[in-house]
Order: sequence, then C-alpha cells, then structure tokens
Amino acid sequence: MRVNNCMKPTLVILAAGMGSRYGGLKQLEQVGPCGATLMDYTVFDAVRYGFGKIVFVIRPEMETAFRASVAARFEDRVAVAYAFQRADALPSAFASRSSRTKPWGTGHALLCAEDVVDGPFAAVNADDYYGAVAMQRVGEFLAAPQAGAMATHALAGYALRDTLSEAGGVNRAVCTITPDGFLEEVVETVNIETDGDGGRFLDGDGAARPIAGGAIVSMNLWAFMPSIFDELRGGFETFLRATGADDESEFYISVAVREALHAGRARMKVLLGNTVWCGVTHKEDQPRVVEIIGRLIANGTYPSELWA
Repeated sequence: MRVNNCMKPTLVILAAGMGSRYGGLKQLEQVGPCGATLMDYTVFDAVRYGFGKIVFVIRPEMETAFRASVAARFEDRVAVAYAFQRADALPSAFASRSSRTKPWGTGHALLCAEDVVDGPFAAVNADDYYGAVAMQRVGEFLAAPQAGAMATHALAGYALRDTLSEAGGVNRAVCTITPDGFLEEVVETVNIETDGDGGRFLDGDGAARPIAGGAIVSMNLWAFMPSIFDELRGGFETFLRATGADDESEFYISVAVREALHAGRARMKVLLGNTVWCGVTHKEDQPRVVEIIGRLIANGTYPSELWA
C-alpha cells in the first residue's frame, strides 16, 4: 500500500550527473549490504522523517536501471516519480544551443522537476550521504513553513573539513552566515583540495587561496518552497545569455539562491550542527564511504537490510 503523501514534503534526488571524475554511474555504486546505494540511505531517512514522495531527476537513458535497481526496493513504501534532465530542455529563445550533450548543472536539473513537485520540497545529490540528523531537521523545517511576504527556504550547512576528499579536489558552495543564522552570501568554489585542517583552491589569477576548516559550506541539501522555481527559471535564462555558449559551463542551484538573496526576494535559514557527511566524488572515496555506512549500521542508525 502506498503512503498517503497529502501535505507531506517531496524529496528531489538529483541523479543525472555523468560521473566524469568518478569514472561511471556513482549514483548506483553499492556502499551497504544488499546492494544499498547512498540514495537508499537518503530515502530511508526521508521516509522516517515525514517525506511522502521521492522524485528522481535522471537522464532518459538511466530510467530502466533506476526503476529496476533503485526504486523497486522502496516504491511500495513511498510514492516515486521521475523527471528527466535533457540537454535540449531549454527556453525557446535558446533552442539553437540544444546540440550540447553534457547536463547543464544542478540548477537546471532541479528546474526539470518542476512539473512533478507540488509543494514544499527538499533537494539532494544522489552521490552524497547527509546524515539522519540533517534530514530530520530539513523535514521539520518543511513541515512548518514560515509565513511572511518573503519566501523562507533553508539549507543544511557543514564544516568544510568534514566534506573534503583525500583523493582530489571537490566543488563546494562556501557560505557566509548572519548572526541570526541566515545565509548572507554563497560562493560556488571549484576544485578545493585538502590543506591541513582546511582546504585551498586557485583563484582566477592562479593564486592559491586558503579556506578555513570550519568554514560552512552547502552540500546541496536544500529545503525549498515552490517559489524557488521562479528564481531558477530566471537565473537559468541569465546564465544562458552570459555563458551558455561554453559547453563546460554549469548552472548551479547556489547561483539562483544567491541572486534571490541579493535581490531581497527570499531568505535562507542555515541549519547547522550537521557533522556526518560522506560522498563519492572520486573512485578512491568509495572505501571510506563503505566504512562510514558500516559504522552507522553497527551503532543502530540503520538496519543491515534497509527495506526488509
């Protein structure tokens, strides 16, 4: 029997990435017993903390694999839907750029889910594990939307030191937070490498810049009101006009959020205190992820068979 998802938030899982640094479909990589992927643990947390629907954003050619090897495990416990990120899914004014094959980035991926999301929702990456506490906080936030003229969204913040990889550089959205706990600034920063307790990256001039280990970053666990789709739509068109001719450019969720904050159209609560995160950016990350999941099973956070 399907769960009645009336008034329950939706979880959107962004799973259309090509895994170029990983070397394959890391979204389907087994990290736990019985073939469990990181998505399985995210969905398990979502179901127990009040989400009523799961939406997978995938490329069309991935649908068969997802239906057979992922959703079949839990689709009798929660409603499941699909949205398709196609490179040619562009505003009509930009249709001439439809020859691109690489996905347009997380902002575009989320925009592709608009037609199957009908209320407050969370968005996550398929290849990240965010921790049960973070998912619970996001679920609680979405269950009690804040009233007011300005849309209030939220994100789960993590200390940079807890999100780096010894295997190579990672991309992170570095946050500045106001004293009352709202996002003031978010800057997408690429190829951050581990450097002592923190990280470092190369700026536009090629100079190495340090980032403190305690700096708060977004790992793409967002809690959104539906109005975010208006921001994504306008932001994507702005992106296409400015850099869309570059086949390697990507439109990030954080870019649309940043513009909405600067324009005074929205605010973003930062949910802090999240200490458990792992992900598979590089192939060498997989053993560490398996170890972390194993510890969480051992301490009782998860059963050894999630969907038994």
